[in-house]
Amino acid sequence: MIRQEIIAYVEQNILPLYDHFDRGHRRDHACQVIERSAQLARGFDVDEEMVYVVAAYHDTGLRYGRAQHHTDSARIIRADEMLREWFTEEQILTMADAAEDHRASTDHAPRTIYGRIVAEADRLIIPELIVRRTVQYSLANFPSLDYEGHWHRSLQHLEEKYAEGGYLRLWIEGSDNELQLQALRGIIADRESLRALYDRIFEEEKNKKEKL
Repeated sequence: MIRQEIIAYVEQNILPLYDHFDRGHRRDHACQVIERSAQLARGFDVDEEMVYVVAAYHDTGLRYGRAQHHTDSARIIRADEMLREWFTEEQILTMADAAEDHRASTDHAPRTIYGRIVAEADRLIIPELIVRRTVQYSLANFPSLDYEGHWHRSLQHLEEKYAEGGYLRLWIEGSDNELQLQALRGIIADRESLRALYDRIFEEEKNKKEKL
């Protein structure tokens, strides 16, 4: 059971940070990672409060930019004095390591089960959602690109990260992500299907952005 004071602190001080990030990393994303982390944690002997905190803080480093957000998230955990009200120094360092290890492009496996859990939870692989987040990120960060520019940038990202041989790694065997990743790879390999999905999502997201 997670202590109510921890939940209250996270909901009042940590989750609001996500309201200022790109549309693929807003509060709903953090809440999804928290929920999925809790589900994955049931299969392991872990501290559920630590799992909750790692999930809640995992992308907070985005406030300082995307490039080093994983290390910045770890730094935020280590620097948060309120966490010392509830956790030991060793637990705080473990949670910081887990946040730092969650990034998909990291060159090493997560050092602890907490890192594996949040990394897997962060990889919510639903093909349409992955394409939508790719479009959202491109529109938010490359406003000068025309439609074809967005398409080629997004295609490059999808191939580099999710296609066969891509850098994405899954860390918990038998998770739902395994089947979803295979489905996504099938779409990426079928350019006609991918383009049709991309075109629909791009128009939806562009129209949303224009209404803001």
